[in-house]
Amino acid sequence: MAVIPTLLYYLTLFLMVEIDVRKFGVKQAVFEQVESAWALSKKYWFHFLSLVSIIAFMLLNFSPELSVFWATVVALATSVLRRDTSLIPYEILERRIPLARGALDSGLLKALQGGSIAVLNVAATCAGAGIIVGVVTLTGLGLKFSSIVLAYAGGSLVLTAVYTALIVWIVGLAVPVTASYIICAVIAAPALIALKVPEFAAHMFIFYYAVLSEVSPPTALSPFAAAAITGGDPYKTTLQCWKYTTPAFLVPFFFVLDPQGSGLLLTGSFKTLANADWGSIAATTCIAVVSIAALVTGFQGWLYRNAAPAVRLLLIAAGFLLVYPERWSRIAGFCLIAVSMAFQLFGRRRALA
Repeated sequence: MAVIPTLLYYLTLFLMVEIDVRKFGVKQAVFEQVESAWALSKKYWFHFLSLVSIIAFMLLNFSPELSVFWATVVALATSVLRRDTSLIPYEILERRIPLARGALDSGLLKALQGGSIAVLNVAATCAGAGIIVGVVTLTGLGLKFSSIVLAYAGGSLVLTAVYTALIVWIVGLAVPVTASYIICAVIAAPALIALKVPEFAAHMFIFYYAVLSEVSPPTALSPFAAAAITGGDPYKTTLQCWKYTTPAFLVPFFFVLDPQGSGLLLTGSFKTLANADWGSIAATTCIAVVSIAALVTGFQGWLYRNAAPAVRLLLIAAGFLLVYPERWSRIAGFCLIAVSMAFQLFGRRRALA
């Protein structure tokens, strides 16, 4: 069910990165010759034990927190298998220097120091998001979301889908993807189903946005964790990540707004893939690809070359129009794309002349 939406998501990332490469004239990078992945795995195989041990401890009925703690202890213990990875100086293990003196220069102390500093941004963000989610759940507001959404949307499927996406975004600020989906499947899915959206499409809509909440400001736990690991600025990392994934936020609207859009989920009125309307599925997929490409070029401001603000607005408008399933909307979207391409080609030829 998620095959085509997933491919569209990665197409978005590919186009965004490719345009950045062309905009900034990035040259091919030359990497130093290093050991192969297999050679490194044979040399440092014990690093995988900490990951496996988390699952093992949870199977032994340890809590997630205790599982992570004991997995960290396993990582500390296995690090001494090689001198170059040991968090405890070999001089202490060989009793050549006292423990008090060697502890000051140990990798363990540096790891604890770095981890404590790196976790501050993530902890503060999670705490703020937890307050928001706590207010929503403890006041009972979450249970009234469906009726509130339907009332404010006034029966409009477009507005209902937008409000539902916002709800999933808010709930997903501080809870994992699975928990976010489970909560929103109860409080938000009924609003979409009440407007005759197929049940599987409504749930896929919610699940898709639950996944995207991991890269959505202000929390964006995945970019924050990546920034902590790489030493980058967490807020700049989050905004860059959000920029790259923004066009993909429109993908779920295809299989909610368009009656034929459920074909993107490879399910619907047909019972098996053998009797599926592949022509309709292919047409909807192609429209989704063109819509994403228009949004990517509009957001990035690059088609054949740097795009003028007016051309960028035309491309972004075209991307949104193609999502709406009416014939006039899609004709207008394709016309705007054609006009934008004509402007770029004309300007390019004039510049070359």
